[in-house]
Amino acid sequence: MISNKMTELVAGSSVIRAMFEEGKRLAGLYGAENVFDFSLGNPSVEPPVEIKQAIVEVLQEDRPNLIHGYMNNSGFEDVRAAIASSINMKNNTEFTYNNIVMTVGAAGGLNVILKTFLNPGDEVIVFAPFFGEYRNYVSNFDGKIVIVPPNLENFQINMEAFTDLITDQTKAVIINSPNNPTGVVYSEETIKELSDILNKKQEELGNPIYLISDEPYRELVYDNIEVPYLTKYYHNTVVAYSYSKSLSLPGERIGYLVIPNELSGYNEVIAAANVATRILGFVNAPSLIQRAVAKCLDLQVDTSIYNDNRELLYNNLTEYGFECVKPEGAFYLFVKCLEEDDKAFTAKAKEFNLLLVPGSAFGCPGYCRIAYCVNNDMIKRALPKFKELSKVYEGK
Repeated sequence: MISNKMTELVAGSSVIRAMFEEGKRLAGLYGAENVFDFSLGNPSVEPPVEIKQAIVEVLQEDRPNLIHGYMNNSGFEDVRAAIASSINMKNNTEFTYNNIVMTVGAAGGLNVILKTFLNPGDEVIVFAPFFGEYRNYVSNFDGKIVIVPPNLENFQINMEAFTDLITDQTKAVIINSPNNPTGVVYSEETIKELSDILNKKQEELGNPIYLISDEPYRELVYDNIEVPYLTKYYHNTVVAYSYSKSLSLPGERIGYLVIPNELSGYNEVIAAANVATRILGFVNAPSLIQRAVAKCLDLQVDTSIYNDNRELLYNNLTEYGFECVKPEGAFYLFVKCLEEDDKAFTAKAKEFNLLLVPGSAFGCPGYCRIAYCVNNDMIKRALPKFKELSKVYEGK
């Protein structure tokens, strides 16, 4: 028999993944061209061609032990140095390889840093709507997730509620910008206010409160929007980054943590993050792809493709009567459902072969997420179905 904890996790398994599997089932019944799967944030834009070239170059280097062998749990020092230099150039920071821990994607990085920080019962604050797996990452280490209710006006942070939810048990806060599922970028004003609150609470409580910035969508922004680099605003910040979206490499599982020198307990945190990487079973981030991405740090996917999808969906859905805050980044629309029950609404959408994820999976019922990292032609074919769906609710 499996453990009680895993029994609960299996029962509450990801709604997103379940919808993705449903899409495959419906495609078998109706044909893939007649099913419109907007469930999974799986990049549709191909990686830059230089990635493939970099992998081949690495494999052709005559130093197998430096490609396929073990290394420091933090990753190859030269790779970490290259990443630190790239971050510094882009954000006017001063990191070195000693501030970088290579991770198995941002998800691996989040688990490493939560393992590093959390005692049983420690609280981790998240802002609704939020990536639903945060619940599981926190519970992995017997922490308690605390949810700040959403600011439905613009999906910036509900500061008053946030302030009230900080207690002497608060160990960390997770922030995600550009945000999954809303696509909202937290403004510099928002970040400054958040930092002021945390600094005051740290002083009041006499304990460090760590801000964990989950940033897989950092480069996926539109209309020249800038994403503030949080270590410049709050000294107890850890950044979790992934190349899954910026280079379209979700299956390669490669990312990193940034742990700044000014972080409270820096030496202990770095040492613990290395041990956590090992004992969680990662041991180290995949060696081949570490070396490959180090050759491609100035590249990113063509975001104009996602922007075309964003404009096509947003402009048409709002014309059909759907309400949505226009996303500034990532590749999601977070749309207000046409009835109060988001699960009933997404079930109704499925009758039109539209696969959407209910907002309750992100701690924000009454909404649904539409992932537009899909083929543009599929969106065009889906638009009449969205229009038909909207007509079901006319006059209600």
